[in-house]
Amino acid sequence: MPRSQTISRSRPGLQRSTSGLAVAALGVVFGDIGTSPLYTLKTVFALTGEHPSPGTILGVLSLVFWTLTIVTTIKYVSVAMRVDNDGEGGILALMALLGVKRARRPVIVAVGLLGAALIYGDGAITPAISVLSALEGLDIATPAVQAYIVPAGVVILLTLFALQRQGTSRIGRTFGPIMGVWFLCLAVLGIWGIAQYPSVLTALDPRHALRYLFSGETGAFLVLGGVFLCVTGAEALYADMGHFGARPIRFAWSGVVFPSLLLNYAGQAALVLGGAPTNANIFYQLCPSMLLIPMVALATVATIIASQAIITGTFSMTQQAIQLGWLPRFQIVHTSAEGYGQIYVPVVNWLLMMATVALTIGFAKSDNLASAYGIAVSATMLMTSALLFIAMREIWRWNLLASAALAGAFLIVDTAFLLANLTKVAEGGYVPLLLAGCVYFVMLVWHTGAQAVDARLHDAIMPIEKFMKKVEKDRIARVPGTAVFLTRTQRGAPPVMVWHVKHNRALHRRLFVLSARTRSVPWIGDANRLAFEEVAPNFWRAVADYGFMERPDVPALLKFAHGLGCRIDLDDVTYYVGHETLVPREDRRALPRWLEAMFAFMQRNSAHATDYFRLPSNSVVEIGRQIAI
Repeated sequence: MPRSQTISRSRPGLQRSTSGLAVAALGVVFGDIGTSPLYTLKTVFALTGEHPSPGTILGVLSLVFWTLTIVTTIKYVSVAMRVDNDGEGGILALMALLGVKRARRPVIVAVGLLGAALIYGDGAITPAISVLSALEGLDIATPAVQAYIVPAGVVILLTLFALQRQGTSRIGRTFGPIMGVWFLCLAVLGIWGIAQYPSVLTALDPRHALRYLFSGETGAFLVLGGVFLCVTGAEALYADMGHFGARPIRFAWSGVVFPSLLLNYAGQAALVLGGAPTNANIFYQLCPSMLLIPMVALATVATIIASQAIITGTFSMTQQAIQLGWLPRFQIVHTSAEGYGQIYVPVVNWLLMMATVALTIGFAKSDNLASAYGIAVSATMLMTSALLFIAMREIWRWNLLASAALAGAFLIVDTAFLLANLTKVAEGGYVPLLLAGCVYFVMLVWHTGAQAVDARLHDAIMPIEKFMKKVEKDRIARVPGTAVFLTRTQRGAPPVMVWHVKHNRALHRRLFVLSARTRSVPWIGDANRLAFEEVAPNFWRAVADYGFMERPDVPALLKFAHGLGCRIDLDDVTYYVGHETLVPREDRRALPRWLEAMFAFMQRNSAHATDYFRLPSNSVVEIGRQIAI
């Protein structure tokens, strides 16, 4: 009978207090949404005209308040974070959670993958618009520095991406206290503005928002595209949940971030209500002139931190996509012993850096980037709401009426924002959509090619009994030691073993065939990691299960198997890994040549199995083989 044992991995941050994690989350999770006051109202009032009426000002502020409340507080913090996949969040984790229910759910898979791809697209814009909007405050203090804003932004962004190797834990400890100061400044400046025109607080009445939207004013609906900028970090907040946990994020949002944002937006609106010009940066008009330069410096640091949220989110999504079989294996660096959520993905980091720097140089101003900002995230939010409806029905077991009422409200809000943002496509909104399309295309090509390879490997499987009889019949030499064969197949003698015997005319006395499977959950429990059985004398077949947030460690698995009675020789282990060379298949079942060529290119440039499975490189034998797909 098979025996099982688990190698358990600590979840990130479990050893730290909620308050400590909440402070660290300020520096990793809330940077994006926390710096939105720099450009949100500036963008909105550029759409309403230079001299907005009091009704317009209160309507805009009311829209901002209720957008933050409905989208971030209710939808993501209160609802989405309760539909976690063993503590992990984000649209891919949600897709995987729903995918457990049935073997094939192509619509859910398509929605989840497209939503993830869209976050990659918008992720390239977030650092650029955040840093540029902060540096543009220097133009108010010293107009002569305007020519240096873009070069300075590029230098800052290059530095930020270079720091990613330090890991989110270390970055969070460093950036968290700084963001605490930033949110305190937001609140203080907001209170100062509100004190001048307290009547601005009447905007908390939602009737101001509804009255403005349905007032018939030209462009009133299009203003939603600008208002949406106040919540662009909400999806990244959900995706980053696995780094710190839901409770610290909720604590930081409710106790620090949400109140500070509301106070600052109200303070800015109060200034405009008092006649402040809207053609300049409204945020910096809140700041006393003597403190303007220090505030620009703090804002610049805060926007650097803001970029961290989306970068961290893309790392998490990349690992999930790899483990779910939708992206090639990339090198993943675990940057902290606290848990597997603390990761760094070099190739994603540098590709994102190149895209962000190119956008910074190409668009040059935050106003220009604002036109391209928000489309991708608003589409992702719409897809998340659709998946949440299914989760309410299948996981929470809510009735149709309750599920439709809550998810329907989210869908109406998300659809309104998406339609308003779609007007930006011609003005630059095509950029994140184009980037998202490229990522989605890569995912589809990789998954299609990987399925074709798996199908061909299963066609070549030889039953174990037949294989062992052939070994005896051909008098294959049996040499001392243990051979570990890594294979995708979960039955019969793996092709890599058959080819090894065919070409080397020898076989180790002890054989251990291992298949590593990725489940649609982020972490595997203590009782379900490793199952193995002796299928022939001194021939063990094992299956190791991993969550999509974990990374296999084969040498550690062998030690556990040995402790459970598997008589392998740990002092003399040789690992055999197949290296496939793909060639076009010459029949009607062949993949299109262009798809086969693209998949082959991605496979050649993916991370090596030796690194992915943590194999000792001096004990690995690679066996080449051709596979026609």
